[in-house]
Amino acid sequence: MTVTHTRPNMDHWQDRVDLAAAFRWTARLNMHEGVANHFSLAINDDGTRFLMNPNQMHFSRIKASDMIVVDANDPETLSGPNAPDPTAWGLHGGIHRHCPHARCAMHVHSIHATVLASLADSRLPPIDQNCATFFNRYVIDDSYGGLAFEEEGERCAALLIDPKKKVMIMGNHGIMIIGTSVAETFNRLYYFERAAETYIRALQTGQPLRVIPDDIAEKTAQELEDYPDQDERHLSELKAILDEEGSTYAS
Repeated sequence: MTVTHTRPNMDHWQDRVDLAAAFRWTARLNMHEGVANHFSLAINDDGTRFLMNPNQMHFSRIKASDMIVVDANDPETLSGPNAPDPTAWGLHGGIHRHCPHARCAMHVHSIHATVLASLADSRLPPIDQNCATFFNRYVIDDSYGGLAFEEEGERCAALLIDPKKKVMIMGNHGIMIIGTSVAETFNRLYYFERAAETYIRALQTGQPLRVIPDDIAEKTAQELEDYPDQDERHLSELKAILDEEGSTYAS
């Protein structure tokens, strides 16, 4: 759905609509946590200016017009009338400052990804097709240092410098997913949570795991990366459902 707006500060409207839909659906999937967690989307060439959800607004009622614009190179952002959560500034500011390939960043404490991040061994073995999607495409942060204020954000950003690593399993914390668009990043977030759930439930059986060989796991991951338009179609379908329900997300 394309909407033209004449109200001030409503630039990048379609990006705002896509982000709002992602927030609404993340809440519907119960992957949010209270009024915490943040999504961001770069709106300039070097990625240092980005859209973000307002401080402590519940994902289930965020609208396109609610997004704030944050400048990762302007510390005065934190003193403005719509200042982001300081941990959002620390974590997302660090990523958008140092990882220009991370156009979109989604951070949640979703249950299964966080359980995985809480294990002494937080690797995700390729035990099914969804798990294989992430083969050699994630990094594990083993050095949790407390709330993600600026110093912690800088440390985390350094772990995502490799453009191939699109997922950071944040030990003792949660998950950070990056991508080139809202659709790509949300699709990755969705499938990582599904993969983590499959793995955790498989561990709960106590039975031996059937692990896919490395070469087949890599082949599968590459095939899924090359699969045409699934991420865009996924988000489009979610927006269509929200539209049919009369949701206010695109307002």
